[in-house]
Amino acid sequence: MAEQHKEESVLEKISDKLHGRGVGSSSLSDSDDEKLSSAAAAVKAKIYRLFGREKPVHSVLGGGKPADLFLWRNKRISGGVLAGATAIWLLFEVMDYHLLTLLCHCLILTLAILFLWSNATTFINKSPPNIPEVKIPEDLAVNAARSLRYEINRAFATLREIGQGHDLKKFLIVIAGLWILSVLGSCCNFLTLSYIVFMVLYTVPFLYEKHEDKVDAFGEKAMVELKKYYAIFDEKCLSKIPKGPSKDKKRH
Repeated sequence: MAEQHKEESVLEKISDKLHGRGVGSSSLSDSDDEKLSSAAAAVKAKIYRLFGREKPVHSVLGGGKPADLFLWRNKRISGGVLAGATAIWLLFEVMDYHLLTLLCHCLILTLAILFLWSNATTFINKSPPNIPEVKIPEDLAVNAARSLRYEINRAFATLREIGQGHDLKKFLIVIAGLWILSVLGSCCNFLTLSYIVFMVLYTVPFLYEKHEDKVDAFGEKAMVELKKYYAIFDEKCLSKIPKGPSKDKKRH
């Protein structure tokens, strides 16, 4: 933590010099500017980021429109998506509406409006409604299937590796995650759980980007403490558990 305070003080000094504060001369030379910018970049690179993140949050989320949506770059669109998700949850969970019933009612209303509109145009001498032809692109379907296949195969490979006893740490993480999901599943149904996950994904990245310096500082402290407790737990318990045969032994 002393190093972090030193880095923050260095950053403050650099920013003061860049803004002309604390320096006798009113301007800096180009070489001084380059040195200060390189020093600032080196200090910022040493600052702890959660999960070893080196890119901005926008880039970590994939960039583009999905990242803009989750980070509330356009508040009107993001708010509309949040309102739509909340309305769907209220319809199904609070008002006990059913998915099949909702789809049928929406289709009935849409087809009735289009049918009456198309027939009414012959009496009022206006053009019929322009109904676009909707098709799913083949490339989009193939890419989505490939991505889903890759993620499923990776999950199966991870489960197989855990089942063979090669990685005790990963085993404990997966077991803890499954146990948390089982507890959440017993407290609420799948729709409410999906809505909770959506709300977390829709608010946590935005709040983290807004307060990332404070969160990263707290995360650094938490990771240090977790590593200490894990080292103690590993020394007293995990190291005494017999492990399965390693991959190198199996090859020989």
